[in-house]
Amino acid sequence: MSKKKQTKLGIETSKDVNYSEWYSQVITKAEMIEYYDISGCYVLRPWSYAVWEHIQAFFDAGIKKLGVKNCYFPMFVSHSALEREKTHIADFAPEVAWVTKAGDADMAEPIAIRPTSETVMYPSFAKWIQSHRDLPIKLNQWCNVVRWEFKHPTPFLRTREFLWQEGHTAYHSKADAEKEVFDILDLYAAVYTDLLAIPVVKGRKSEKEKFAGGDFTTTVEAYVPCNGRGIQGATSHHLGQNFSKMFDISYEDPDNVGQKSFAWQNSWGLSTRTIGAMIMVHGDNNGLVLPPRVAAVQVIVIPVGITAQLKGEDKARLFQKAEELVKGLTDIGVRAELDGRDNVSPGWKFNHWELKGVPVRLEVGPKDLEKNQAVVVIRHSSEKRFLPLDGLPSTIKELLDEIHKAMYEKVEKLRDEHKVLCLNWEEFSPSLDKKNILLSPFCGEPSCEELIKTDSTRDEPAETGVSAMGAKTLCIPLEQPKESLPEKCIHPKCQKSAKFFALFGRSY
Repeated sequence: MSKKKQTKLGIETSKDVNYSEWYSQVITKAEMIEYYDISGCYVLRPWSYAVWEHIQAFFDAGIKKLGVKNCYFPMFVSHSALEREKTHIADFAPEVAWVTKAGDADMAEPIAIRPTSETVMYPSFAKWIQSHRDLPIKLNQWCNVVRWEFKHPTPFLRTREFLWQEGHTAYHSKADAEKEVFDILDLYAAVYTDLLAIPVVKGRKSEKEKFAGGDFTTTVEAYVPCNGRGIQGATSHHLGQNFSKMFDISYEDPDNVGQKSFAWQNSWGLSTRTIGAMIMVHGDNNGLVLPPRVAAVQVIVIPVGITAQLKGEDKARLFQKAEELVKGLTDIGVRAELDGRDNVSPGWKFNHWELKGVPVRLEVGPKDLEKNQAVVVIRHSSEKRFLPLDGLPSTIKELLDEIHKAMYEKVEKLRDEHKVLCLNWEEFSPSLDKKNILLSPFCGEPSCEELIKTDSTRDEPAETGVSAMGAKTLCIPLEQPKESLPEKCIHPKCQKSAKFFALFGRSY
């Protein structure tokens, strides 16, 4: 049997065989990323940045409906500002990048590059809030942050500089602040479900995993089917009054004259990690698979059947029809392009756009014109359909929604098949090795979570594609299982009572 010829155009390794190599090939060959000469920093090429732009537009519109306004604060943080909130910044301390020189001269005080902006923004909040009438303040900024990670960097997933939005809000009422936390969480879930076709579990982070300096953290967690790992999608934190007391964000209590009130605060963020999650969840052995709602190009139109025997006027008529189709699609809001290049074959074009994950390929040739039809190939399923040219743009627009739904349901089915109720510690690690995420009774104690992580770590991977790492809590799902909660925590050495079911898994 002849071995299939490999070309530099296609993906040369299987997702199931060498996941890391597959991911590297997809992001470079699909023109998402260009590597850079500083480790952990990457060029986001237009093909990936377009995904981020669609996420930005969707989320920005959502927060503006909640009364949030965009702003911009400097990226530099003084040493003294960071020192003011040691508990919070302790989690970031090893990752803070410092500017120590200006030209050849040492700076009088080193200046940090923001790892996050609480300590940048809250001195201003303290100035602006003098009365309860100045509340609420609801601000968001779209910006970059730098965290000088020393772990192995992975484009989109773990990078030293990344793009995100960070919302920072302050309220007079604790109830209003807490409500916002969950309103934002719902918006984050919608980014995944409504744009990226990825199901998520909404939940609270455990005490061990919550945001340092906050009262509680909520999260959306996605599942990566090919290796069974969880990935944190976005987080929304209720900070309580911890930061307002540290930065003196205070005012006279309107109900108790002469007494000081401290604002109730939230912060929330979503980053370009979303793009990494999308690639991992939907990509296949032929490359990227883009959900239609974030694809830079939703439909690529390719003229086919152009041979040396084809008459000039027939070729002109074919290209005219292809251009009409593109115009008809763009006129109704579908992002469509024509690939009319004559220096590469149709087959090369098919492979190229398949690799780049375009949701729909629309082929039209002389024979199709005779039959008043076009050939439509759906990227995620490889299904081929013959559709009439009459009313084709509207048909395609409906098809894009159908594709989104099918992509979502495919991942949801895989996720639900691997979301397993585990009540017995003996079954915990073997179930993880089957690429499952586990709902187990948990006491909530950080020491117990550390024990679970340690005791579920393998000495070596069970098989190709299965990680050896231990499990941690992905979240405490807001929607708890219908099954009755066992009395004891999952770990046999823990004698404490179970407080809730937690979702455990290996994670990114």
